[in-house]
Amino acid sequence: QVQLVESGGGLVHAGGSLTLSCAASESISNFESMGWYRRPPGKNREWVTTRTISGSTAIADSVRGRATISRDVMKNTLFLQMDNLRPDDTAVYYCFVDFRGRPYWGQGTQVTVSS
Repeated sequence: QVQLVESGGGLVHAGGSLTLSCAASESISNFESMGWYRRPPGKNREWVTTRTISGSTAIADSVRGRATISRDVMKNTLFLQMDNLRPDDTAVYYCFVDFRGRPYWGQGTQVTVSS
């Protein structure tokens, strides 16, 4: 059982930046893939970005050029840096990992961008 704990959300003005963290209970080097989704208010969950075990990354068009996924293997932590935030980035952000053929999710962290 993998435990994931997100942090770093909050209230930020449009144009600002945030870095979200996702601390894992297992070595993140073992995960087949990891990444982030978000759920805007009143909408379905949407994919944001993924990083595979090989190091390749993919990112949604809606955040391309403004979001960066990274990791710290020593700290077993995944990061999502978001720059030039916009009000439509307001959402609950969830990290996920794929481990031994099944997905695991964190509890989410709220990001609110004011105009």
